[in-house]
Amino acid sequence: MENPNETKPKLAQRAAKEVRELVVIALYLFICFAAVLYLKASILAEYGIPFAPLGLAAVKALVCAKFVSIGNLLHLGEKRGFKARPLIWQTLYRSIVFLILLLVLNALEEVIVGLLHHRTAAASLAGLGGGTLNQLIATSLVGFLVLVPFFAFRTLGEAVGESNLVRAFFGTFGKA
Repeated sequence: MENPNETKPKLAQRAAKEVRELVVIALYLFICFAAVLYLKASILAEYGIPFAPLGLAAVKALVCAKFVSIGNLLHLGEKRGFKARPLIWQTLYRSIVFLILLLVLNALEEVIVGLLHHRTAAASLAGLGGGTLNQLIATSLVGFLVLVPFFAFRTLGEAVGESNLVRAFFGTFGKA
């Protein structure tokens, strides 16, 4: 008979794994957000409009990484029907589900921050995604394109084993 204490990871091990995962997600999102915001800053600089993208990218990356971690804990985007299909379908499905999660939670965050600053919910949501419908759609599309490789890597890792995938990408895969 197995000892249940041996099979379940200890709380400290689970917490360390969650923190590592949060850091990896935040780093990936920071790189993606920083690139997009740097592009925006470059365009605005041409018109003499100052914009400091790196601080905003870091904060948004941490907030969104926490939202993604919460979604993972809730097993969002995991659908059994995709297990027998090509990995692209699960990747696209998870990307869409998490994009919706991020949009909703970012909107909720904006409303809460706005209420703390004595703004109405409508006024707080007015700047979401850039302030116009076109900017919101563009931001959402870029967000989706950021999530696809993230979930492709994660889905592939689930299929072949996370340690095998990491070794294949970063090191000793196939070596004796």
